[in-house]
Amino acid sequence: MGVADTPPMGWNSWDCFGTTVTEAEVLANARFLAAHLLPLGWDTVVVDIDWADPGARAHGYNEGAELCLDAHGRPRPAPNRFPSAGGGAGLDDVPGDGFAPLAAQVHGLGLRFGVHVLRGIPRRAVELDLPVEGTSWTARDAADTSSVCAWNPHQYGLDHTHPAAQAWLDGQVAQLARWGVDYVKVDDVLAPLHVDAVLAWSTAIERCGRPMLLSLSPGTGVSTRDHGLLAAHAQMWRVCDDLWDRWEDVHASFARLARWAPLQRPGAWADADMLPLGHIGIRAERGEDRASRLTPDEQRTLLTLWVMARSPLMMGGDLPTTDDATIALLATPAVGHVLRTSIDNREVLREPVDDGELVVWSARATAPDEPGSSYAAVFWTGAAPRDHTVPLGALVGHDVALAHRWTVRDLWDRVPLESPAAGPHQPAGEITLHVPAHGVRWFALDPTGPEPAPSHHRQEHLA
Repeated sequence: MGVADTPPMGWNSWDCFGTTVTEAEVLANARFLAAHLLPLGWDTVVVDIDWADPGARAHGYNEGAELCLDAHGRPRPAPNRFPSAGGGAGLDDVPGDGFAPLAAQVHGLGLRFGVHVLRGIPRRAVELDLPVEGTSWTARDAADTSSVCAWNPHQYGLDHTHPAAQAWLDGQVAQLARWGVDYVKVDDVLAPLHVDAVLAWSTAIERCGRPMLLSLSPGTGVSTRDHGLLAAHAQMWRVCDDLWDRWEDVHASFARLARWAPLQRPGAWADADMLPLGHIGIRAERGEDRASRLTPDEQRTLLTLWVMARSPLMMGGDLPTTDDATIALLATPAVGHVLRTSIDNREVLREPVDDGELVVWSARATAPDEPGSSYAAVFWTGAAPRDHTVPLGALVGHDVALAHRWTVRDLWDRVPLESPAAGPHQPAGEITLHVPAHGVRWFALDPTGPEPAPSHHRQEHLA
């Protein structure tokens, strides 16, 4: 099995804790994930940005931060926030075991452990001209001081024309492997696309001796033309900027995911960003401490779209303090099942209607207990509820639709629905659904036997 044969599912600290997450908060979320969501496929815990900054604060980054580094300039967890990491704040202190103790606790829960890192080398390592382990070079040889992150002041880029750069990065990745990291999210590599950094990270992971998923961020303006490069060297890559709990962010994802969904494949997943659901903003980059501002119907829309497009699912809210209704959404069996087992996922219809768009997605089931079944999602982006009618043939193909009777299962509410109604001009039937504002109806279509002669009874509506 590869490290990402199916889209990863898990929890990330960014939407709730921003740059400031602590060991206790990571463990609280890991324990909740293991107790409530692991059986449904949610199996990864990721510590996001700035874990090496002992003075990290909400709503921004510290200029000139004295990051905790080891003697070779590699970031290590700030001990005031991650006490199990050991060591102190100074370069001469005993470095301790880094994230190894925390990773061991996460692994003990049956979960995978991930961390965020920034492209490049810490500026502090360059200023101190620390040695690159195992070489005669120093951090100044490895750095490209003209290459900087536009939004975070902690790093310089690496000069990939100099062998010191790959040597330093190999050392960083080898350290992550020793700590037991399973998943590494590398930021500031896609907007713009730093091809040299992507290739160097892929090489370093191949050399480290530990299977490690490579996730690339952020995703502003990523072109499907880059799919070949990204799929060859990473398992996940973002296709949008940070997504927050705003309907306009969700709505913008429809067109984006329609482009990327046909390209999804095992081990190479376009990522629509984490899920801003539940209790977010506690000490985050944007907004106050809050519950997600998305309505319940918008939350269903977001999750359904991500699943039908086979985007990775990373929960952004603090799980122990998130409301029961949100946890129930995440725990809906169809979420993980359809994400892992569906194929041929794609948008099949998009039409403007009055003040919104009717958007329809379909996919085929591959689970042994669902032979011939399909999944469909009917989205409505308008501001008021509306009934929409979709021909069954548009969802499964007209030849397939004509060959069977069909039963319908609502995947969110987990109830059977009435079978598609047939009419004199629609022998395979059509489905009429009441769709909420900014909402979705998500269902499975199961063939149950040969299609009888066309019926001339009136069409029935699916409530």
